[in-house]
This record gives sequence, C-alpha cells and structure tokens, in this order.
Amino acid sequence: MLPKRMKMAITDNPKKLANLIDLVNLPSTLREFVGQSQISRLGCFKCVWSYIKTNNLQDPTNKNVVICDEKLKSILLGKPKVELAELPALIKLHFPKNPK
Repeated sequence: MLPKRMKMAITDNPKKLANLIDLVNLPSTLREFVGQSQISRLGCFKCVWSYIKTNNLQDPTNKNVVICDEKLKSILLGKPKVELAELPALIKLHFPKNPK
C-alpha cells in the first residue's frame, strides 16, 4: 500500500518511479560498497542506510547527521559528516542521467 501522495506522483509522472527502480551498472567504488554489479537507485539507498544502521554511524546527539567511516567516505565524496537530507543526492551522483 502506497501513501496517497506517492500514488499521485507515480500516476502523474511514471518516469520518476522508473528512475528509482531501474537496474543500473554501478561504478567501481559503489560496486565494491554494495557488492553487486547492478542495482536500482532505491536499492542502493537501502544498502547504504542498512550499513549506517548496522555500524551505528548516526551521531548520538543529532540523529540527522551521519558520521562517515572510511568505507562510507569512499562513496560520499570523502565527507566526514553528512546530513540525512543530502544523502540521496550524494548517492544519485553515482548514477548516470537518463537521456530525455
């Protein structure tokens, strides 16, 4: 069951959903992190998020900040700290833009 707002976004612009769920060949740094040669952008975000949670990389005082270890820095442009709001944009940089 999808929220009403998400259903409307999908019906209004199905390309948005396709950009999230289409399988893409990954660059070498992201391929090493995820452990797969192809993954969707949504699947990649899930892998990064589960890595953050299992390794307890959220700042204990501010849960909106992720403290990056060396493995996470390799895919997040070498930043030592990243806010959760900018995490999807940093992951999106690894995926090629689709021709319009």
